[in-house]
Amino acid sequence: MQAKQIVARVEELVKPLCEQAGVSLWDVEFEKEGGQYMLTVTVDRPEGVNIDQCEQVSRALDPMLDEKEFDDMPSYTLCVSSAGMSRRLKRPEHFQAFMGQTVEVGFYKPMNGMKQIEGTLAGYDNGAVTLEVNGEQTVYEPKDIAAVRLAVEI
Repeated sequence: MQAKQIVARVEELVKPLCEQAGVSLWDVEFEKEGGQYMLTVTVDRPEGVNIDQCEQVSRALDPMLDEKEFDDMPSYTLCVSSAGMSRRLKRPEHFQAFMGQTVEVGFYKPMNGMKQIEGTLAGYDNGAVTLEVNGEQTVYEPKDIAAVRLAVEI
């Protein structure tokens, strides 16, 4: 099974488990970090996520991942965590939910001398992100964007 297939199948399995735990599924990632694979399930809830909810999802999902269909999956570490305050926006629904909020856009290489910019999320279209900074809107193309996260305002 390839990483995309693993992610898709885990999403199918974990959605009902999230509902049972009173949280929603934010994201699933299967990536190699250093020399080890990480299967990360990120959950969310408007009131915030607590450790018991993460544990409930993890304990319910873990035996499902021991099933035969996952036998050819490389060894990995399962992590179930909250999306957190500075959550990464990846899916169209993430961008729609936080339209008008302050975000940080990180770039693969500097754009206008900056590796990162903060502004108001003004648009999202097929991976292109529109930011408003000081009253001016700029569209950043997906090929240039490394990550988009909610800005933490203290």
